[in-house]
Amino acid sequence: MTIHEHIEEFAGFKIQPYTAGSPLPAPPNYALRLEIGWEASENGESFEKLFAELLNDPICEELQALIIGDWGETSTGNDSQPIVEALVNARDKLPNLKALFLGELTMEESEISWINQSDVSPLFEAFPNLEQFYVRGGNGLSLGRPRHARLQRLVIETGGMSAELVREVTSAELPALEHLELWLGDDGYGNNIRSDDISSLLSTGPVAKLRYLGLRDDCNADETAQLLARQGIPESVEVLDLSMGILTDVGATALAESNWISSLKKLDIHFHYVSPAVVERLNGLVTELDASDHQEGDEDDGEVYRYVAVSE
Repeated sequence: MTIHEHIEEFAGFKIQPYTAGSPLPAPPNYALRLEIGWEASENGESFEKLFAELLNDPICEELQALIIGDWGETSTGNDSQPIVEALVNARDKLPNLKALFLGELTMEESEISWINQSDVSPLFEAFPNLEQFYVRGGNGLSLGRPRHARLQRLVIETGGMSAELVREVTSAELPALEHLELWLGDDGYGNNIRSDDISSLLSTGPVAKLRYLGLRDDCNADETAQLLARQGIPESVEVLDLSMGILTDVGATALAESNWISSLKKLDIHFHYVSPAVVERLNGLVTELDASDHQEGDEDDGEVYRYVAVSE
């Protein structure tokens, strides 16, 4: 599994692509998608110019949701720093921005492991009304020590997340956070996270009000599940999402034997390597279980190889 299609909705809105020279429809009851494709980039067009045109439209002051797609030659190494700077400089033109997705690219535009991000910490100060922040791609990504009074949803999608990034999330001051979703990825693409990093996140991170906890796409899903089983999860969590990772009977059995599993409203493990017997056991313990998309490991010379859903 890789990311082949663009999202069709964002922050509860249908998506409206931005076309240079065309006025924005009013009212802006949509999420606006802004991107520079490969062909446009080859023809000398730039994201900065496209963004400047958008800012000249008075309707942009009413925009609540913005998606940044390909910002030009993304697959060849251009990072997001100029985009972050442009957004920060435009803060007064986007006073009502509540949801931002930085780097919503498909595999055909850039593999997730090729997306070069940057220090996105200035965005948290620039947009005090922000409630949802999504970012795709972990190369060069830094959150700093984010502080934001209103952010409710933080989603970081990577093919391999660094331990340093997890520590930055742990250090965050996000008192309103209800949805934390981390795509941890594969160790071949940068995932060097240790159990101690996850343990610290759950004990001292911004988790007091979490209703959804997603530790997804994890090459160490069994170890993560065992840690959660031992340490427990925040009492407020209603949905635990361990989908898209290398979860086997080892981790799933640990979850089944935990003393908190029945408190969940939903457990999501879709794209997994768990046997039908253990799936059935989990199904009897939680109100709702998503155990779809069962995977089989690849065997070669007696070795079994298993893969996360999204890595390269």
